[in-house]
Amino acid sequence: MDNRAEYISSHGQSLLNRRDFLRQSGMTLGGIALTQLLAQDGLLASDAQTFSGKAPIRPYIDPDNPYLPRSPHFASEAKQVLVIYCPGAVSHVDTFDYKPELIKFHGQKPPGMPAVTFEGPSGNIAKPFWDFKPRGKSGKMVSDLLPNLGGLVDDFSFFHSLHTQTSAHPQGENFFNTGFTMEGFPSFGGWVTYALGTENQELPAFVAINDPRGLARSGKNNFGSGFLPAAYQGTDFNAKNPPSNLARPDKYTEKDDKATVDLLNRLNAKHLEQFPNDADLAARIASYELAGKMQVSVPNVMDIAGEPESIHKEYGTDTGTDLKREYAKNCILARRLVEKGVRVVQLFNGSDPSGGNGITNWDSHSNIHKTHAMQAEIMDQPTAALINDMKRRGLLDQTLIVWATEFGRMPFLQANGTGRDHNPDAFTCFLAGAGVKKGFSYGESDEFGFKAAVDPVSVYDFNATILHLMGLDHERLTYYHNGLERRLTNVHGHVVKEILA
Repeated sequence: MDNRAEYISSHGQSLLNRRDFLRQSGMTLGGIALTQLLAQDGLLASDAQTFSGKAPIRPYIDPDNPYLPRSPHFASEAKQVLVIYCPGAVSHVDTFDYKPELIKFHGQKPPGMPAVTFEGPSGNIAKPFWDFKPRGKSGKMVSDLLPNLGGLVDDFSFFHSLHTQTSAHPQGENFFNTGFTMEGFPSFGGWVTYALGTENQELPAFVAINDPRGLARSGKNNFGSGFLPAAYQGTDFNAKNPPSNLARPDKYTEKDDKATVDLLNRLNAKHLEQFPNDADLAARIASYELAGKMQVSVPNVMDIAGEPESIHKEYGTDTGTDLKREYAKNCILARRLVEKGVRVVQLFNGSDPSGGNGITNWDSHSNIHKTHAMQAEIMDQPTAALINDMKRRGLLDQTLIVWATEFGRMPFLQANGTGRDHNPDAFTCFLAGAGVKKGFSYGESDEFGFKAAVDPVSVYDFNATILHLMGLDHERLTYYHNGLERRLTNVHGHVVKEILA
């Protein structure tokens, strides 16, 4: 006799009993009714929410193709972003933030100024080390330190009331580029490429072009992926140092290379089938596949020597110091990457993880007249040429440009009488390009450039505004990590809508 009951679980066998079946059915229907009542009273666990109470937007990532382009949260003009970052803290009162009161009180020490700042005792008020002049049709006052960028002010939106949480360079760089003073958090570029992917599948979605002198103070944390999948960290190289290990060894033919790649693709695909939810594995496979494509695409995009002589002259690759020439080449590389559709390009002007006193970056605690002039000679012409060239080619129609530094410098000198100390309470950055008002200034520092006074803008607000210009809601772009819906702006930030075109 075929006894099929032995193949049924004990729970299943209990359902064959009429009395047990009716009892469990009743309990089930009661549970359904209770759920309905709890839902009506709002007592059920809700869907995931951000700190602001909004539902998070986590992009769907195809593990086999983590770089595929994805739609923004809402329509926006900006499709790409170029960040020009100046480590070391550019002095706002000597560049873009004109303060006549510094001239009036030069050599004095007005009340309200601190006796001690980041590096020690403070000195007297110092007028700008360079004269300011009205520039462009807008008449924006810019110093003679940056005459080439000054000539483009009619295309810029300035933030003059920025303030930050720290006066230390490593933490300042971390905070500006990742939203946190600590290490281990995703960079701005990591968040954008995580959200949007990239149109060009032959080049990295996010490229960090380091200064000819090396990495900035916080190193790769400035363009890292943090706890996001590893696919979204920046790929760092510059005009002088291309990506390593892309050239095929001489003893291998193109046919050998293709056969090897095909075999690896088959093996990787089989391995990924066994571990379909392994994001780290998928990211590593994707990075290897991208490296294979870069063997062809990178030599082409880095062919700066093939640019017309007029471009080299405009950027200044043939004049000035060696550092200026190399930085100028980096600027041409940045434009070529944007032209190729790279989603995020981060261009560094300054370096040195151990400090530099104005020699390797903008950190001018002494001899500011000499050291800021040195950095400006490197940065001004090539950067202005880059922006002007992109404008001429129509690239600014879909590219947002961000010029930034981690904080400002004090309106008074240090006790040594030749340099300005760190100032986290007021500094200047600017935006240009897609979606941004032209010839506009937002916010003000006080009469000495000491503290943000009118319409203060936090770094959170600044980053929220940049994400908004890229079509991303900073309150909803999240990644679930360690029990929290993490975001670039933590639990803060407001979009500065006044600068939107």
